[in-house]
Amino acid sequence: MALKWYTVVIDCQDLHAQARWWAGVLDWQLVYEADDEAVIVPKHAEDRPLAAEEWPTVGPGLVFVSVGEGKTAKNRLHLDLAPHISDDRDALIESLLARGATRVNIGQDESTVSWTVLADPEGNEFCVLSARDR
Repeated sequence: MALKWYTVVIDCQDLHAQARWWAGVLDWQLVYEADDEAVIVPKHAEDRPLAAEEWPTVGPGLVFVSVGEGKTAKNRLHLDLAPHISDDRDALIESLLARGATRVNIGQDESTVSWTVLADPEGNEFCVLSARDR
């Protein structure tokens, strides 16, 4: 059996703006957009049927769906983003802030943790981890 993690679904009020924001941040492509849903996937995602042995090797996409209510509490699930060791992590964080992300304190001690907590334009928290190569 070839079961895999296929997508992460993100509730939002403006699904179109959120999908475009995250596509720009991740350098992904918008592959589906309707009134009630938008989908983004990595640009290198195959646009062909995959064999069973390939199926689990392709990472998940992000699906944005519309909800009527705004965010009211800390996310119970969030994305962790990691720059490559060849990237300037601080410059990447600044570029996220310039795109509309905000810094968020969820109780972390900035002097002792190796990640930075940010929120997207609708307030969904995500972390930028320390640089790594795997």
